[in-house]
Amino acid sequence: MNLASIPSPSTGVIELGPIPLRGYAFCIIIGVFVAVWFGNKRWIARGGKAGTVADIAVWAVPFGLVGGRLYHVITDYQLYFSEGENWVDAFKIWEGGLGIWGAIAFGAVGAWIGCRRRGIPLPAWADALAPGIAFAQAIGRWGNWFNQELYGKPTDLPWAVEISEGANRVAGTYHPTFLYESLWCIGVALLVIWADRRFTLGHGRAFALYVAAYCAGRAWIEYMRVDEAHHILGLRLNVWTAIIVFVLAVVYIVVSAKLRPGREEIVEPDRDTTPGKDSDKDGSAKAKDADAKDAADGDAQKDPLSKDEPGTGRTAESTEAAAEKG
Repeated sequence: MNLASIPSPSTGVIELGPIPLRGYAFCIIIGVFVAVWFGNKRWIARGGKAGTVADIAVWAVPFGLVGGRLYHVITDYQLYFSEGENWVDAFKIWEGGLGIWGAIAFGAVGAWIGCRRRGIPLPAWADALAPGIAFAQAIGRWGNWFNQELYGKPTDLPWAVEISEGANRVAGTYHPTFLYESLWCIGVALLVIWADRRFTLGHGRAFALYVAAYCAGRAWIEYMRVDEAHHILGLRLNVWTAIIVFVLAVVYIVVSAKLRPGREEIVEPDRDTTPGKDSDKDGSAKAKDADAKDAADGDAQKDPLSKDEPGTGRTAESTEAAAEKG
């Protein structure tokens, strides 16, 4: 018998007049805003311009949503393309189902496009955004609470989450794996912030640390979940994904630290004072001064006797004529 537990919402939708506000979508949106806001503060602290993070996020977020949904649909295709299922549900992103692996991968492609258009290095932008992404994940995970999904094994712990009877779920109390991952992501964000200040991480290493730390937590949290998933050699697919991505992130940190130690000195060049433009302006000004000087010298050579004698108001030519008459 449970003396305490976390109740689940009776519905994942709040009706605001004719507009349905879905808890899952609301958590994702709030998470995105937090990531962009915090990333902007870190970008400015690194010497970047205000608004750059948001401009690039305009590319990264849509790509990330598409990638996250694709990963979920591909790895859980039986939920949409099996007999008796409606494949149109694959497009109902508001009902839940975003794979973080696909979201980060596709989001990186979108961010690369945005960074390329602004002329800034992607690793520097990713470093600035890394803890913000972790905070966004911490918020986004509560969307699973609204949908009563992605919980763990049955338990009678005081912090167990109550799950009601529904499609593909049995009423009971379970490990709130969404809460575990939310708290873990907050810890990851704080770790990245501390390590970035302590070791002056740069060239994508802060982002790689976020990836490695997240994967370390996702592996054991994923192992606790009981929702349907594909298995390889007895382990859930996402556990293998976490292990592989963790290794790649650690390798990147080690190799990058040897090849490109330190941090970028300039993360966002000023387009108004980019090299070449100032020299072109100086060159043009000098050329104009030289032309004006040559023109003045040319006029003097053409009519050397036409100059007034100082203080007389007479020209040299009229002075010579007067002397001859005298």
